[in-house]
Amino acid sequence: MSQEFSPITGLTPTVSPTFTPIDFVAWFRSVAPYIHAFRGRTFVVAFGGEMVADGKFVELTHDLNLLSSLGVRLVLVHGARPQIEQHLARNNLDDRYHQGIRLTDEQTMQCVKEAVGRVRVEIEALLSMGLVNSPMANADIRVAGGNFITAQPMGIINGVDLLHTGSVRKVDVSAIKNRLTHNEVVLLSPLGYSPTGEVFNLTLEDVATQTAIALDADKLIFLMDTDGVQDKSGNLLRDLTAAEASNMLTKKNKLPEDVSLFLPCAVRACEAGVARTHLISRHVEGAILQELFSDTGIGSMVVESSLNILRDATIADVGGILQLLQPLEAEGVLVRRGRERLEQEIGRFVVLEYDHRIIGCAALYPFDDELAAELACLAVQPSYRNQGYGDALFKHMLALAQAQGLHKLFVLTTRTAHWFLERGFKEADVSQLPAQKKALYNYQRRSKVCVRDL
Repeated sequence: MSQEFSPITGLTPTVSPTFTPIDFVAWFRSVAPYIHAFRGRTFVVAFGGEMVADGKFVELTHDLNLLSSLGVRLVLVHGARPQIEQHLARNNLDDRYHQGIRLTDEQTMQCVKEAVGRVRVEIEALLSMGLVNSPMANADIRVAGGNFITAQPMGIINGVDLLHTGSVRKVDVSAIKNRLTHNEVVLLSPLGYSPTGEVFNLTLEDVATQTAIALDADKLIFLMDTDGVQDKSGNLLRDLTAAEASNMLTKKNKLPEDVSLFLPCAVRACEAGVARTHLISRHVEGAILQELFSDTGIGSMVVESSLNILRDATIADVGGILQLLQPLEAEGVLVRRGRERLEQEIGRFVVLEYDHRIIGCAALYPFDDELAAELACLAVQPSYRNQGYGDALFKHMLALAQAQGLHKLFVLTTRTAHWFLERGFKEADVSQLPAQKKALYNYQRRSKVCVRDL
């Protein structure tokens, strides 16, 4: 049976009627900006012991190998909860919790050490694979570990001594960065050490969050059981600001257990300077690649402030605007504009950025003598349509025209007349255009004229 090529899994194509070589070229070009942006960046990736227990870490190693080969500096933080629970059960020990925190006595600590040690060895073994005809072929991943985490006891909480359960006190940033500079992948276990030689049982999320903050990481990624953060209707929230995430946590709505666990960490990390925190499902093959190398991603991303910026265009934006307009020009939706003309008229344009990428633009051409203006080149990148970005651009241009004291706004369109009619425009005759624009009207295109009073 033939396998269809997948840019996520890397399966080699045989005969694929749905994914053509042209599709592959287009996809490969689309990820190039991410490859350039991620090279030399530091990502902290956190995953539970479940990924090792259920065999899913093998697939994750393929993706981590790819990120490493693209120049991403990786810090991996693993958990070991199911393995610890197995060791406790095997030794007939109770798994005791206090306010959701494991109570770690001497016997439990011994099970924690054994479980964490075994998980770590399995992870290092899988990262060392180099099988021919697999994504790990020619992989040269060197894994670094050590006493990078200094811990302190949590102490007594509401009258209960948590004993060997601890929290992160300090992260040895210089030592970790030294290993990353030598192209090694740093693997951190949920254990910490005190200056007095004690070992403390830590949580995966605490180690990951504090490490990401200390390293000023570019991304903190949590792999979890659910798809991400959802609203009341069950819709996945692709991106949230730290303030929006905090607001969700303060409400009384019941959140899934893993969201309740990781979302506060995402907020804390972003408020402390970590650029992006991603919450994605561990059950989706290639989840990290789908999240990082696509425009919309598959999980939830938490950022310190809004990713959307609407601003005046500059000469540096010409390339990005051309990428938006040229496909529409080729389809005949927009009139062709060359680079030279666009450079001359760049002062007429505004651009909408999402995460530093231009995803929309619009232009306003005033005819002051007749107190009118043309709204032109209103365009949004296809993958961001139907999300309100077109309306945001339209409302901004409407306000701009009103601020200039203009009385009438008009558009010429061949395909989107209904979109403008739904927003208060009315169909009009060419004779109603300003005299200068009327003289330039292209009767071969037969564009519809839509006018709105301001």
